[in-house]
Amino acid sequence: MEVVRYPGPCPAPQGGSVVTIGAYDGVHLGHRALIDRVRKMAADRGVASALVTFDQHPARLVRPESAPLLLTDPEQKLELLEATGLDLLLVVRFDQERAQESPEDFVREVLVDCLGTKAIVVGEDFHFGHQRRGNVELLRSMGAEAGFEVEPIELLGADGQAADASAQVSSTAIRTALAAGDVEGATAMLGREHEVRGVVDHGDGRGGPELGFPTANVSVPDDVLLPADGIYAGWYTRPDGTRQPTAISLGRRPTFYETAHASLLEAHLLDFSGDLYGERARVAFVRRLRGEVKFDSVEALIDQMGRDCEQARQILAG
Repeated sequence: MEVVRYPGPCPAPQGGSVVTIGAYDGVHLGHRALIDRVRKMAADRGVASALVTFDQHPARLVRPESAPLLLTDPEQKLELLEATGLDLLLVVRFDQERAQESPEDFVREVLVDCLGTKAIVVGEDFHFGHQRRGNVELLRSMGAEAGFEVEPIELLGADGQAADASAQVSSTAIRTALAAGDVEGATAMLGREHEVRGVVDHGDGRGGPELGFPTANVSVPDDVLLPADGIYAGWYTRPDGTRQPTAISLGRRPTFYETAHASLLEAHLLDFSGDLYGERARVAFVRRLRGEVKFDSVEALIDQMGRDCEQARQILAG
């Protein structure tokens, strides 16, 4: 895949392209079914397959007070899109000027002049441009003049087929599942485990010396979505690609603190000993074991942590 940052030199694919557009947060199964349709249409026409996305979620600039937390950070989103087999990824800088741009100007500048679009594939509820005025109807109207087709796609289920509202795969549905701690439901819609990334920082030092369960305190960016507080079985991936079975504590540690300003992600790597400080970690959530609990004593907490680790070990070995 060729990755092009825009504004910048236009790739101008020879013969034109079949294009899809969107934030593509999560690159979930619904997204991938749509991308597969783009690739097939492009192959049938003998042109390039292309995806247009943005360097930040548009909502973070347009309506920051209600912008959704991200399912994928920019690095992971790029990795996932590069694995789809598309020919071209155009990453558009989304700034105040772009936010004020009319949908007509965006179509002419990016889709027609830059990508030579022959066909556009989007979800049937797709909106874009200033005040979200752009939609499938506008694309069809402009396509009749500019010479491109528009194919709207129904929202799909996890099996890639059209689905009713309760079974549709969407970034919103995945966020709802994660907010409830339903990481298995999120996995079914993502087609992979929900993963977050961050650097291992120094914590308060309780895990190893006091509790006997050393943890890696992974500092996840504030704009990335974490599941509901609780204890999880999951995987910790090191920078060299080594994947370690892990018991994950996500929460505010009520046994030790009356209040905490934010949830802390602590990963206890099972049957592992080593220094993890400063490394960039990837933590994937497999199954929720239980909610976060305030224990009457440290001894009761230690006893439960032992049971949590054993349950996580059995789940991840299965």
